[in-house]
Amino acid sequence: CPLGDIMVGFLTEDQLELQALAWFRDQGYQIVYGPDIAFDGERPERRDYHQVILTGRLLTALQKINPAVPLKVLEEVADKLDKPEHSLLVQNNRAFHEMLLNGVPVEYEIDGTRRGDRVKLMDFSNPDSNEFLAVNQYTVKGTKMHRRPDIVIFINGLPIVVIELKKPTDEKADIWKAYDQIQTYKDEIQDLFVCNEVLVISDGFNARLGSLTSSEEWFMRWRAVKNEKDKPVVELELETMIRGFFDREMFLDYLRYFVLYEENGGSIIKKIAGYNQFH
Repeated sequence: CPLGDIMVGFLTEDQLELQALAWFRDQGYQIVYGPDIAFDGERPERRDYHQVILTGRLLTALQKINPAVPLKVLEEVADKLDKPEHSLLVQNNRAFHEMLLNGVPVEYEIDGTRRGDRVKLMDFSNPDSNEFLAVNQYTVKGTKMHRRPDIVIFINGLPIVVIELKKPTDEKADIWKAYDQIQTYKDEIQDLFVCNEVLVISDGFNARLGSLTSSEEWFMRWRAVKNEKDKPVVELELETMIRGFFDREMFLDYLRYFVLYEENGGSIIKKIAGYNQFH
């Protein structure tokens, strides 16, 4: 039995979650416990459990990335992101991705002159200009009950990734149970997925990533950290994915160039690249 299997085999789901957060910390992500930043937590950053965007962090990042744009305009951009315009989740998701790539169009007056501009949500060229945050146990009020995804990844206060984990040793709760759980989240807490770019399911041994519209067959492995030559001797797919796919510079490139939308029979399909396509 490989050493990695032994190590993960003894972990509970909670311990796997903490280990995943440790790997994210190694990648330069800040780590925050969800209840601490809830409206009733020790360091509140949310007005209630309906709010999914961390607006304070978003505005701080927007000011850093768009120093010439007045704060009032940036606040209007944050408000726009917080209030999706379409009735269907995938339509709102596509609209967000377009703003992510092209910026949010705005107008404002400087020295009596009206000018048009675009507010950038991320700095794709300089990873250090962005804030990367991993939050565990992030409670969101759903249509039926409160839901609490295991880990949500934020970039500049925007919830870009949802990660659902299952206990490594529980044969009845494999990664496809995590997939089913994410489908429930998409039905009951849609607001969390408006800004979503990637979904991840894992039990530690196995890890797959997919898009908002991916069926089970299109959830894919991430096969190495940098390339095929650097596969670890002890390979845990979740660790490989976090150290590889979630490398901050690589992840920004992925979001910028390897996500697309297609229309098929009146439906919008979101497609993301697999490991081989990306490399």
